Amino acid sequence: MTYETITYERKDRLAYLMFNRPDAMNTLSNQMEAEIRAALLEFDLDDEAWVLIIHAAGKHFCAGVDLSQHSSFNLNANETDRKAGAVDAMKQGHVGGAQHLRGTGGEGWMGRTANYKPVIAVVQGYALAGGAHLAAECDMIVASEDAQFGITETVRGMSGSRTWVKMNTFMATKIASEMLITGRRFPASELYRLGFINRLTPNGEQLKVAEELAALVLAVPPLAARDGVRATRKQWVNKATDLDYHMQLSRLDLTEDFAEAGRAFKEKRKPVYKAR
Repeated sequence: MTYETITYERKDRLAYLMFNRPDAMNTLSNQMEAEIRAALLEFDLDDEAWVLIIHAAGKHFCAGVDLSQHSSFNLNANETDRKAGAVDAMKQGHVGGAQHLRGTGGEGWMGRTANYKPVIAVVQGYALAGGAHLAAECDMIVASEDAQFGITETVRGMSGSRTWVKMNTFMATKIASEMLITGRRFPASELYRLGFINRLTPNGEQLKVAEELAALVLAVPPLAARDGVRATRKQWVNKATDLDYHMQLSRLDLTEDFAEAGRAFKEKRKPVYKAR
């Protein structure tokens, strides 16, 4: 399959999925989301691919959703049109912004597969919102010293609960709660100390270290490794499904504070929230 916003290749047993929108900080566009899902399926169904490394071109892993492509985030629309756009997109089942706001189901990106093969995330720069969410689902993370992780949906008036439940599964601390409640970004060094990150590397060495980690995985019987992947991913699927249900009921994307967060960001001013 030919991809435009990502690249996908396999070298022997090791596959590589690279985000390739560096000029947009690898933010998730509609097309990029669809292509990532297609590449994950291609990897899952390829009997010759045993381990996947997800990495990114440029300075950043993924800075979240590309707000410019999603009607729900249209900062130029008036309140009535914006809400109508969000509801419309949901009714039509569009991927992208509406999907992020209504929930993706407990399986997320990697919770439901045929083979449960190990996936390693290689993170540099920003892993924010959807980027942190995707990295959190990976079975192991290698991060450079400049990397920052953030559940930044909160500061845009959205729910970051899907990311939190996956981070909290492997880093059960109040730091994860702080990330969810405040949207504050945390450096990779702090999350490495707390056990969320497997390897912390000097800038520029993260892919090499990830390949060394992949070699350790490839040295063990693949079905045993996949059984381990299945066990660890099942820890968060049911919890994420429950949170998705409540997220859909809350409909934060239709609140005044959600619209105010977007306007304030665009106008480069401090937002004024009203808790409604």
